[in-house]
Amino acid sequence: MNKKDSPCKVEFLPLQKSTVVPYGTTILDAAVKAGVEIDVPCGGQGRCGKCLVRIERGEVNHGDSPYLSNEQIQQGWVLSCVAEVASALVISVPSKQEQARVASGITPAKEAAMLHLDWALTPPISQFYVKLPPPDLTDNTADFERLKAAVVAEYQVEDFDISLALLRKLSQNLRKANWQVTLTIDTRGQGRRACLIDIHPGHKRQPSLGVAVDIGTTNVAGSLVDLNSGHIINQVSSLNKQRAYGEDVISRIIYSEHKGRVKHLNKLIIQTINDLLDKLVLPFSLRDENSHLATTDIQYIVMAGNTAMIQLLLSLPPTHIRQEPYIPTTTHFPLVKAGEMGIKINPEASIYCFPAIAAYVGGDITAGVLSSHLFQADKLTLFLDIGTNGEIVLGNSDWMVACACSAGPAFEGAGVTCGMPANMGAIEDVTINSHTLEPTIKVIGDSSPLGICGSGMISALAEMLNTGVIDRSGNIKREISSTPRIRSGQHGAEYVLCWARDSASNKDVVLDEADIDNLIRTKAAIYAGIVVMLKKVGISAAEIEQVLIGGAFGQHINVERAIQIGLLPDIPWGKFYFLGNTSLAGAYNVLLSRQAQQEAEKIARKITYLELVADSMFMSEFTAASFLPHTNPDYFPSARSKPQV
Repeated sequence: MNKKDSPCKVEFLPLQKSTVVPYGTTILDAAVKAGVEIDVPCGGQGRCGKCLVRIERGEVNHGDSPYLSNEQIQQGWVLSCVAEVASALVISVPSKQEQARVASGITPAKEAAMLHLDWALTPPISQFYVKLPPPDLTDNTADFERLKAAVVAEYQVEDFDISLALLRKLSQNLRKANWQVTLTIDTRGQGRRACLIDIHPGHKRQPSLGVAVDIGTTNVAGSLVDLNSGHIINQVSSLNKQRAYGEDVISRIIYSEHKGRVKHLNKLIIQTINDLLDKLVLPFSLRDENSHLATTDIQYIVMAGNTAMIQLLLSLPPTHIRQEPYIPTTTHFPLVKAGEMGIKINPEASIYCFPAIAAYVGGDITAGVLSSHLFQADKLTLFLDIGTNGEIVLGNSDWMVACACSAGPAFEGAGVTCGMPANMGAIEDVTINSHTLEPTIKVIGDSSPLGICGSGMISALAEMLNTGVIDRSGNIKREISSTPRIRSGQHGAEYVLCWARDSASNKDVVLDEADIDNLIRTKAAIYAGIVVMLKKVGISAAEIEQVLIGGAFGQHINVERAIQIGLLPDIPWGKFYFLGNTSLAGAYNVLLSRQAQQEAEKIARKITYLELVADSMFMSEFTAASFLPHTNPDYFPSARSKPQV
């Protein structure tokens, strides 16, 4: 009997279900027959890449698919709606969580690397118990000199400083404690210099807490950390209160240029940070006295942010950042005390700000290069941080160059009719049926949608292009009459992703032509920045060995969709790695390691900066990239294979 005439048994794990089907049956049809549910958002058209299953044993016929990387193919992953039965099979059907992880390309190893201490633990804060001999007529050493001598002798520091505020209380505190005290000391001074930040009576260890902060133009994120163990106690994020006075860096700088406004913006970011600190300790602030935590227990903060955000944090006027030749006040910021800044932690606690690279490549990128280990890479690496300001670093352990392009806040939800951050209720993925033009949406939290976030915008734009809802210029095809979802709106033609009756806001969730134009300009700026950098150093996209994508938004990007719209270069998917918030990860490492801090300082000095603001090549590439996916479709061969209607 011919092999193709033989029935084939198909078993599905871990469900322990099986069926017998003819040769050539799709795995999806076999699953339906066996009573096994597999999600197929595109209706089985082979266009969403979501119906992944893994072949454990047996053979299938499966053509080429842009949705599968070489690594995934080698691991046995196939699309169930495309793969055809070619022998008896044993198939694993993943959970929805694993399916989403595999489809996104994030492996467990990559997930584990998102926030991890990569250096020897050398926290900035130490606690010392000191028992001092009380003074008498034969020993009239002054109180602070007595304390300093004991610390230098017993704890191997070369020098020991104290603030005026603590000095004013020192004599009384020593005598009340009968000359037996526990000192909290900042050991991150130059050389072996230490500084007293707190003093408690008796031999009692206090909480030793630090905070790592990523100051974004749109969002501020923080991690509360036990400095002795490196354990992350809590993580939260908040909207940057400055956002009301400019959604992007340039707008905010322009706002700051009137009298008194630098002080106003400084006050807003301090308020944001103080609110963040309250949220970090709130779950622990109502406990019994033995485990109670307060913001005043926080003894060290490390902050990473773009250059303008850090200058506003320190009340440094950022005007010259936006004026040619684009020079910041400084790229290496002084260590300051929390009390000087109005940050409501221990007033003697130090605030360390990551060194910046240039006016538009800040300490958040220094932190990203540190936490991603780009500075140690053997491979030619492209690092991207896609946020309000798109920053790009290219290089390896031998050399690194960086540039920035003003991407704008569209992918973070600003300037888009129904845009929102990637929070609960945001549409994060869209698939459109090419026959009915009906969308299938995925919402964060599996709730009714409130709006659409950056990853949802990317997938919606790609799907609208692939199904013919829009043309390559981003114009919605009003002549399509087969669906009520295409209609005239307040800002031109629009496509309805979710009707008001199904949304959490009781309003239609739409993308209109103004939104699409905004998104195209954003993606064009990022892609143009990549192309210009590659041309400046004489390297082609094909030579890139790995692409590391940082930023909180970056971990949600679907690579295949991003390539389809021309946001990312068309290179094999297996080269892309998602690292999450690399700025926060870098801040976490520096918080816990003196060596990491030293490396961060070296990184900022090593990177060569390319200024693109007035570069004619950038403007030419930006114009060429202001189409879907590009003026020259040959740059995106995988996108050419997508069905167009």
